[in-house]
Amino acid sequence: MRRLILIALLGSVAQLVDGTLGMAYGVTASTALLITGISPAVASASVHLAEVGTTLASGVSHWRFGNVDWRVVALIGLPGGVGAFAGATFLSSLSTESAGVWVAALLLLLGIYILVRFATGKVRAVMEGRPAGKFLGPLGLVAGFIDATGGGGWGPVATSSLLSSGKLEPRRTVGSVSAAEFVVSVAASIGFLFGLGKENLPFGVVGALLVGGVLAAPLAAWLVSRLATRWLGVGVGLVLILTNARTLLKGIGVDEGLRYVAYGVLVAGWAAVVAYSVRTTGRGADARAARELETV
Repeated sequence: MRRLILIALLGSVAQLVDGTLGMAYGVTASTALLITGISPAVASASVHLAEVGTTLASGVSHWRFGNVDWRVVALIGLPGGVGAFAGATFLSSLSTESAGVWVAALLLLLGIYILVRFATGKVRAVMEGRPAGKFLGPLGLVAGFIDATGGGGWGPVATSSLLSSGKLEPRRTVGSVSAAEFVVSVAASIGFLFGLGKENLPFGVVGALLVGGVLAAPLAAWLVSRLATRWLGVGVGLVLILTNARTLLKGIGVDEGLRYVAYGVLVAGWAAVVAYSVRTTGRGADARAARELETV
């Protein structure tokens, strides 16, 4: 019972991260389950089964706070479900280790790009245009496949790509990606049930993750509707950089000690960018106040 309570608490933390930043539920929850001794395949299946409930709760919560663009949900969610089912069904016969390194490298670069873009104030609060269907369809297919085969990745791929496009404001990006993830989770779960069999799945663990995630979903949706655009983007950038740096460095065989040094350098670089952003934000506020005084 103590173990299930701990897993439920970890599920709440994972949902807060995912619901606020639009990514990292799978990475956070899978990592927590692996630490408890659950095998990677069963951990991934458990997380996706739990996500059927957490993503439904998250999607409804984001919809109530006005964070969802249903056109984006439809155009990215259905292809995402196809990709997720295919990835889950063939997980045992697919080699994704080398592909994972390249995906981590790409997402790391996207994280740096998003961090710098948001921290330097290059993103407007309201975006222009709308994401095209020819962009959303392939994006959903690839993100769903990576999510199922890699034990996570829907949010990092879909959210970062939509943010980079500059066609959808951050809160709607997070809300729409979270809502579409319900379709992806259902499809991946069906694939895992076919591939592993329900007798091999720890439904107590799934239930604990589900309860923790559902309880945290409304709070996460409220937070994302209140967070400033700039700082939401800065947070997304940090999550992408740290999670994918870990995958990339492990994948290319970097020694553990050197990995921690690299993490420290990345965190220091992120802190420097944030400090710069805080200073420029203050200067902008001072300039606006001066202009207002001049007009009085």
